[in-house]
Amino acid sequence: MATHWTLGCDAIDPRRLAAFWALALGYVDEPGYDFPDGASIIDPDGKGPAIGFLRVPEPKTAKNRMHIDIRVAGEPPWDMAKREQLIRTKVTELIAAGATAWREESDGAILGHVVMYDPEGNEFCVA
Repeated sequence: MATHWTLGCDAIDPRRLAAFWALALGYVDEPGYDFPDGASIIDPDGKGPAIGFLRVPEPKTAKNRMHIDIRVAGEPPWDMAKREQLIRTKVTELIAAGATAWREESDGAILGHVVMYDPEGNEFCVA
């Protein structure tokens, strides 16, 4: 049996970052979590870990050592044209929510993933 765990994140603006990641992952605010210097989101289906955001005074200063990969296309095998369309649609949605696209990674003509930054500069990928 797997251990129950929560991903903890530092943030300048915990509520803004929680709202961004809730949109990105299809999560919702954690019921009953009401602290002025933090925010928490959960998987509404109870399968994924909770993600907590705590206010810190300093901005991000270095590359993440870990990051989230948002796998919009699910698991292989993939229809590659449909997979690319799903990736590009999610990237557009996240840019509108405050993310920045940094670079696309591909293997020739096949889009593998897009590296992005969340609103506070944390790297993540959409694949």
